[in-house]
Amino acid sequence: MRKYFLNGSILSAGFSAFSTFRTGTQGPRDWRFYVSVLASVLTLAVAVGTVRKESQDMKEGRND
Repeated sequence: MRKYFLNGSILSAGFSAFSTFRTGTQGPRDWRFYVSVLASVLTLAVAVGTVRKESQDMKEGRND
């Protein structure tokens, strides 16, 4: 679990998502806010998937 919390890409995506949600609560909510939220969630999902894939590759002994 530590590999997820301490990974730079996940931290960056998490802070970005937090900032997006925080901005959305202070301002008007239109279609641009929802697109930003979707982009933040997808970025976080890609970061988690990348860390998971790298972890599996290291367990298998592949370092390509």
